[in-house]
Amino acid sequence: MNLQGTVSSGLGRAHVFMAQPHYQDQFREILGQTAWPGTLNIQVEKEILSQYIALRQKAGIDTLDAPASARKAAQEYNVSEYPLVRVRGFLRDGVSFGGASAFHATITSGDISVKCALLIPDLTRHVDVIEVISSVFLREHLNLKDGDVVDLSLP
Repeated sequence: MNLQGTVSSGLGRAHVFMAQPHYQDQFREILGQTAWPGTLNIQVEKEILSQYIALRQKAGIDTLDAPASARKAAQEYNVSEYPLVRVRGFLRDGVSFGGASAFHATITSGDISVKCALLIPDLTRHVDVIEVISSVFLREHLNLKDGDVVDLSLP
C-alpha cells in the first residue's frame, strides 16, 4: 500500500506521550530502537483517504467522522497482509495514557527513505492525518516543512 500526503503541524503535544518509558519500550520493539519523542503529521490526500480509513478500521478505530464515500471505498482494500502491532496503554499517577496501533512503513521524500511506523492512537481527533514515528527527527532528517509532500509505503 502506498499513501501520499502533505506535512502539517500538529498540536505539539505528542512529545509528552512519546517520551513515556512504557511507550518507548514498545516503540523499541516496533522500530528496533527508541522513537524520536514526537510524531510527524501527514495530511492524507483525499484521493487515497479510503486506503488510510481501511487501516484505521483494521485498528478498530471509529471512522464515522470520515466521509461516507471514503468509508465505503475502504471496504475495497484488503489490508489483511499488513501486520498491526498493538501499543498498550497504561495508567500512571492517575493519568491514563491510551493505546494505539502501529503499521511498519517507509517514508520517502525526494531520494531519501527512512524506516518508520504509522501510529494510529485509539483516541484521536484526526480522521485524515497520519502520525508517523521514527527513530530519527523526520523533519530535520528529510529536511521537511509544512506543505511538503511525502510518500509512505507499507511493506
